[in-house]
Amino acid sequence: MYTGTGDKGETSLYSGKRVSKESARVEAYGTVDELNSQIGAARSLLKDKASPLDQNLRDVQRDLFVLGGDLASDKTLSKVPRIGKEHVQRLEKIVESTFARLPKLTRFVLPNGGVTGSQLHVARAVCRRAERTVVALSKSEEVNPEIIRYLNRLSTLLFDLARLANKMDGIPEEEWVHE
Repeated sequence: MYTGTGDKGETSLYSGKRVSKESARVEAYGTVDELNSQIGAARSLLKDKASPLDQNLRDVQRDLFVLGGDLASDKTLSKVPRIGKEHVQRLEKIVESTFARLPKLTRFVLPNGGVTGSQLHVARAVCRRAERTVVALSKSEEVNPEIIRYLNRLSTLLFDLARLANKMDGIPEEEWVHE
């Protein structure tokens, strides 16, 4: 079924306010939606569906729905779930525990490896873009500051999870060496 309400290049925010599909707010939550899909693609590649890696990514996907809703609504809507400090703190704990399992980096690594690790690197790059779009939005409209913090921590986590996935798959990291 389709509604046809977007046929003129507009969409509705949670408040019901109509905005252009090219607005900075729509771009921001659309990029977060793309990020969520990229993480879903990475999860589909995991061999162990009950692994902590899969559980962490599932939790992130759930958070990203909250984050997208937060971006699609203004602060006047009190019933909309919001990304909060507790979401950021949870990510920080996962980053710390994941980082502790990885070898120390002495150089940049190329974003590649196995299919799961490579897909997580793609998700990390999309996360960085999502962060940039939210920062740009925050220059013209009010944005929950925890969203920017969350996306910043998430890009770090996705980098570490890509490295961990490659380690779990027995694929060595390829260092970038300036020539």
